[in-house]
Amino acid sequence: MKVNRIDLPRFIELQKQGAQVLEVLPRKEFDEQHIPGAMSLPLSKFSTSELARLDKNRAVVVYCWDYF
Repeated sequence: MKVNRIDLPRFIELQKQGAQVLEVLPRKEFDEQHIPGAMSLPLSKFSTSELARLDKNRAVVVYCWDYF
């Protein structure tokens, strides 16, 4: 698994190419506002079985908002 930090233009490019967008924010925050087309998987529910529902043939972009 390759992990990279990306900027907004690269995110948009990956999303246009069909990347899966996974938001790990708490569900309440996701419900209030989220990236269109994103899936919600709060860190508190992060598990191997939840990750199994992702398409292994498509890139995955994980998003978590922070203060920095």
